[in-house]
Amino acid sequence: MTNRKLAKNTFRDWLITPTHIAPLVILRIAFGVIMLFSTIRFMMRGWVSEFYIKPRFHFTFYGFDWVKPLGEKGMYALFALMAVCTVLIAAGLLYRLATALFFLSFTYVELIDKTTYLNHYYFVSIMALLLITVPANRYFALDIWLKPRLRVTHIPSWCLNIFKLQLVLVYFFAGLSKISYDWLIAAEPLRIWLPANSHLWLIGGLLTRLWVAYVFSWFGMLFDLLIGFFLLHNRYRKWAYVLVLIFHLSTGWFFKIGMFPYIMIAVTLVFFSAKTHLHIICWLRKMLLIRSKQAEKDVIYHQSVWHNRIAGAFFTVHFLLQLILPFRYLLYPGKLYWTEEGYRFSWRVMLMEKGGTAFFHVKDPATGKSAEVINAQYLTEFQENMMATQPDMILQYAHFLAAEYQKKGIANPIVTAESYVTLNGSGSRLYIDTTINLAKEQETLFGHKRWIRPFNKKKQ
Repeated sequence: MTNRKLAKNTFRDWLITPTHIAPLVILRIAFGVIMLFSTIRFMMRGWVSEFYIKPRFHFTFYGFDWVKPLGEKGMYALFALMAVCTVLIAAGLLYRLATALFFLSFTYVELIDKTTYLNHYYFVSIMALLLITVPANRYFALDIWLKPRLRVTHIPSWCLNIFKLQLVLVYFFAGLSKISYDWLIAAEPLRIWLPANSHLWLIGGLLTRLWVAYVFSWFGMLFDLLIGFFLLHNRYRKWAYVLVLIFHLSTGWFFKIGMFPYIMIAVTLVFFSAKTHLHIICWLRKMLLIRSKQAEKDVIYHQSVWHNRIAGAFFTVHFLLQLILPFRYLLYPGKLYWTEEGYRFSWRVMLMEKGGTAFFHVKDPATGKSAEVINAQYLTEFQENMMATQPDMILQYAHFLAAEYQKKGIANPIVTAESYVTLNGSGSRLYIDTTINLAKEQETLFGHKRWIRPFNKKKQ
């Protein structure tokens, strides 16, 4: 057999070889439960009001200006809908509808304001989208109780492998992004962050040592770069998962990054064999007092030819985008973490410590009079802090100010920004060209933002 035929057969096996559905069922349950806790946590902490109701202005994503908050009642209703959907997903009841509604509502909320953007929100949207495409409700689900004919025991391998591939890509690109001077040679930003945990019992003193920051930096890079491949390998999978537990629990403890560590711990279970997941399902049945069947007849899930073709086209586009998006930063000049052009949606996790302040001035071209804007009149404290270091938000806010001052009777107001930013302990630098009228500048998908001053090693 030629290498070409062997590769073709291997790929075909990767797609269609029947495999037990148990890992997909546990993924469905784990995702639903984690998202339920995450949604309730978000509401209980008052973040629905803080992020989506109180703000007067929202920083929308490029091309999504039409996405607006739904008002106080509407936003709480939307989060309540998400919570209900997570329960239905975990229970496998009205699964496709519940998963689709969760994906749409969660992604809608995510698109309202990019000041709240986090990699794990993006990851949740992707996982929900992929879960819509698979028959995760065909086993150990309430949909089966309602319609026993839906039950299957085996599914095509692609139903599991798409999640494994997605996770490998997330980890790999997170590791690849850490191969940089700041992360490996300067140990930034960990040399800034770790000493903040010096109060921790037993290990606090160690976290103030510079060599510890270097160990964490290099281990983090190697872990992200390689862990996905170790999880794919039967021989190393158990030890790799132990590292997953240690890594994510540690980062969650040190850096307080919300639900992300627990999401990753839960979904990486998908790499384990069907036998492991069947043991988990058996344990769940005992916990829920569900009578276990002594013998199960194997039933294989089949799809129509047109369904397979549509799914193939969808996944081809999806994974091509996943491979391309992390490299789009190459289209732009300058230091990535300074300009942030091509930064989002590329699995760059915890790579920079960036802070700054921004002052805006509005000038009436007719009279020559200029006034400084009080940002607190229009933005929440959180929005102002996030905006001050992100150039696309600075431009959006400048356009908003221009529209506001036009309402006050100033024709064609001139809006300039004076922003000072520090990146990974480099010291405060002037960030935005103060001579450019931002009200006249336009956001483009691929164009470089010429109003960003270049990052120089020496302070300006």
